[in-house]
Amino acid sequence: MNSQSNLEIFSARIINAPVERVYNAFADPSRLKNWWGPHGFTNTIHEFDLQPGGKWILTMHGPEKGNYENSSVFSIVKPNEFISWKRISQPLFDMEIAFEKIADSKTQISFRMIFETVEECNKMRPFVEPKNEENFDRLEKEILNT
Repeated sequence: MNSQSNLEIFSARIINAPVERVYNAFADPSRLKNWWGPHGFTNTIHEFDLQPGGKWILTMHGPEKGNYENSSVFSIVKPNEFISWKRISQPLFDMEIAFEKIADSKTQISFRMIFETVEECNKMRPFVEPKNEENFDRLEKEILNT
């Protein structure tokens, strides 16, 4: 499969940490809240039930102003390998995160955002691609601090 289609935004980064550490930084909501989102954002996680059919409800607090409500439902959870969810708040898309062991202390994490229409995808792409890089920067800091 292509790494990106007209309906997808794909971002990936190799993190210098074992796959279990990278996965746990997502799977543990007390850690996830520290790095999820672009630079300057903080998070309040209201619900995080990491299992198929479980809900993830959070408020992302912008650095200047604004609170952004996010609601999703997990569809696939394979520990240390793959997580997917469907957003049920705007903007609507399906999200896939893959955790791939490159070496004992190297993991590739990838985000794949899948949109219903090319127009929705193209509207989000200029904003999302650099913000995903900021998200990975924050993840690396979270892993280094633990």
